[in-house]
Amino acid sequence: MPLATTRRAGLVDQVIEQMRGAITTGEWPVGQRIPPEPELVTALGVGRNTVREAVRALSHAGLLEVRQGDGTFVRATSEISGAVRRMCGTELKEVLQVRRTLEMEGARLAAKHRTDAELARLTELLHKRDAAMEGEQWAEVIEHDTAFHVLLVQCSHNTLLAELYQGLTEAVKASVAASVDTSQPGQDQVSHTGLLHAVRDGDQEKAAIEAGGFFEELIEKFC
Repeated sequence: MPLATTRRAGLVDQVIEQMRGAITTGEWPVGQRIPPEPELVTALGVGRNTVREAVRALSHAGLLEVRQGDGTFVRATSEISGAVRRMCGTELKEVLQVRRTLEMEGARLAAKHRTDAELARLTELLHKRDAAMEGEQWAEVIEHDTAFHVLLVQCSHNTLLAELYQGLTEAVKASVAASVDTSQPGQDQVSHTGLLHAVRDGDQEKAAIEAGGFFEELIEKFC
């Protein structure tokens, strides 16, 4: 979405919305430095103070991160994800507790509503995750594990639950990265096999228990 010059009324709000749009659409990806202030001033047709106020507001919301001497970087794609990502260091326990709540219900519903195609994709992702663990390919472990959890909740076929969890994808990935113990061999990592089998077998209660169980294990181990 190209940035456009703004109308005079509500300049800061307009700039905030345009910049938020560039973030949420992926034009400015998470982790990337946004254009420098002079470039934004020219593109938006506003003054430096207006741009600075917009950056300050988006930083407060958790979407941007200002790094002195290095520029401003995209931190998250939504306010809720940005808020939770701030907890992923010192407040990892809280992130895992939120995930546990959402994923227990997601797993229970997935056991009832998942399709064969979704089960096949879950199986594929878990296989890739476990293979990456055996090879100690930790970046791939994080990618596949995150994708597995996101798809699991999508398999609930509860639109609101899936959208809530999707909004936390970056926080989920950060918490996965924080809780992967790279000092341990693959076979000693948390297993999701029991969860997958419960979803496969349509055992709703076992699926919920399995989902809650490995979060308890992670909380006890890392928090």
